[in-house]
Amino acid sequence: MRFAHLTAPEIRALDRQRTLVVAPIAACEQHSDHLPVITDTVLVGAVADGLEAARADQVLLLPVQWLGASEHHLPFGGTLTATLPTYEQMLIEILSPLLRDGFQRVLLLNGHGGNIDPLHVALRRLDAAFPKAVLTGAAYWELAAEPLAALCEGPRTSMGHACEIETSMMMHLRPELVRADRIQDDPSPGFVPGGLFHAVDFGRRTERGAVGYPSRANAEKGKRMLDAIVPAVVAAADAVLEVPLGSA
Repeated sequence: MRFAHLTAPEIRALDRQRTLVVAPIAACEQHSDHLPVITDTVLVGAVADGLEAARADQVLLLPVQWLGASEHHLPFGGTLTATLPTYEQMLIEILSPLLRDGFQRVLLLNGHGGNIDPLHVALRRLDAAFPKAVLTGAAYWELAAEPLAALCEGPRTSMGHACEIETSMMMHLRPELVRADRIQDDPSPGFVPGGLFHAVDFGRRTERGAVGYPSRANAEKGKRMLDAIVPAVVAAADAVLEVPLGSA
């Protein structure tokens, strides 16, 4: 079920306890020299579409929120962003009307790494206001980490940025938007030992605004990646639907 395609009476008639509200969130930001700035929105939208198609009678899919928390990409330009406090509050305000309306299950389906921290804080704040609801969120690549790693051929087997994974999926979904002649790897060497978080913007972290090995990308691999991600996200949605209300 697509929220934007329903009427208000149709939405009012939905089972508040057995419907999962899915809010896809993304970004509009620089993706190196070869991918369009709308990449994250295209990719999480495709994953969300796959979830809705698989669970059309249980998932209420909101429109993709294209604005993200992307200040760390500003050195390369081509980036629209909300500040972290604004983005956190925006997520709260997107979900609050539905929670006030009685919906009890939420999944924030994330498609941009910079959204992860405000997503967690927003859910914690919503939990204080709606303690009986099941409030969840994850990036799609977190839910499908193992199958994605198995499909990667480059040295990096986890999600980067404008990387093997994102470039392959864009080659599959929107090949006309990929500037294949501009693809260059951008390994983004680490500055600190593993396990430490280092707050550093992309201008200091990378040469071209990518992280990973897009030279290893191809469209057939992108299809296999999407085909691996959607079942993992569907399984996560099924798990959220099974959580007893009031016990999360």
